[in-house]
Amino acid sequence: MPFVGIGLHVLIALFFAIHAVRSGQPIYWLFILFSFPLLGSIVYFIVVYLPNSRLHTGARRAVAVAARALDPTRELREARAAFDFTPTAQNQMRLAAALLASGAPQEAAANYEACLKGPFASDPEIKFCAARANLDSGNFPRAAVLLQEIRAADAGFRAEAVQLLLARALAGAGRVRGGTGALRQFRRAGRVRHLGLHGRRGRYRRAAAGRHRPGHAALESP
Repeated sequence: MPFVGIGLHVLIALFFAIHAVRSGQPIYWLFILFSFPLLGSIVYFIVVYLPNSRLHTGARRAVAVAARALDPTRELREARAAFDFTPTAQNQMRLAAALLASGAPQEAAANYEACLKGPFASDPEIKFCAARANLDSGNFPRAAVLLQEIRAADAGFRAEAVQLLLARALAGAGRVRGGTGALRQFRRAGRVRHLGLHGRRGRYRRAAAGRHRPGHAALESP
């Protein structure tokens, strides 16, 4: 039985050694694993294997969700403190995102607008977030302008999301006819591929059905 235990330790150390080689870990881990199979395997599991595993990632996400549930304003407080301590554009974008997530779209929009006045003036992601904040705060015209600027600069950037938000912005701004048209265009966009795949099949079916009609057969007969 002791030999079975020693063999199991060696197999575990060998497993972690293979993992160390494949993941590009420093060579000293091989020395540790083969010199001290049991202790080295435990240390490697805690220090290297567990932090990089999916289990650890899922656990961190669960902890983050639980932390937000227990203290929903923590991210907002930390973002505000970080911006007050270092008023950089990155910290202001973090603050704006926290404000938008916490249900303060008007203040979030003001912070996003401030970010758009600096070197990130043409950043489509910031414009998109600013449009969302303006839309949630009821500033529909400004949201529509930002979304139209995104479409003009890069039509492929979040095309469906931009189209849907633009429809809401136009409708909210009072341009009901334009907003409804944009919303219908967005809904039709998802059906284009479906129609393109099945339209040709439908034509073939109609043509095949026409060949079996008596009149069609008479016309084709010599």
